[in-house]
Formats: sequence, C-alpha cells, structure tokens
Amino acid sequence: MFFFIGGVQPKTITLDQTPRLCTACGLAQARLKRVDHYLSLFFIPLIPVKRGEPMVVCDRCGAASSPDQPPGVAAERRRRDGCSRCGYPVEADFRYCPQCGSRI
Repeated sequence: MFFFIGGVQPKTITLDQTPRLCTACGLAQARLKRVDHYLSLFFIPLIPVKRGEPMVVCDRCGAASSPDQPPGVAAERRRRDGCSRCGYPVEADFRYCPQCGSRI
C-alpha cells in the first residue's frame, strides 16, 4: 500500500525588508510580501505553480494593502465602513469593536 501526500500550498515570500508605513495602524511595521503557490510533496514545497501579486502586509496588525496605496486611506475607509476585522458597523467615537473586541 502506497500513500501519496501532496498538493498545492501557499508560501509567503518577503520581497523587501525595509519597513514601510502601515495604511491601517500608521506604524512603520509593514513589509513588501508576495504569496506564491507551490506544488508540494510531503509538505515540502517543490515546484512553483503560481506567482502572487506584491502587497504590503503589516507585521503588527496584519492589514494588507496595495504597494501604491498611500498611508491613511485605509484608516479613513475603515471608519466609514466599520470594523476592519469583522466588518461590524461601529460609530466614529469607538476605539474597540463591540463585536470582536479588536482595536479600531
């Protein structure tokens, strides 16, 4: 009997180690990253299948944005739309989401 354990799995690659300003929290904790997909065998990525688009991901809050988006745009949109984590509508004077408890 032979078992084959394989599939396609994502792998996050850091393209640039230079810290950038996060569009959500405003701290210089964001890095330029890309998510590539690899064909893996026994959980070891072997063959690249698909190359992802570059994005800026914050190490602190986890927010992802386009590399061309200026800082502060996502924070203003988040205030209008609601919580960035769960999407629950919140008022402008709230600091924490009443639904999930994350900081706004």
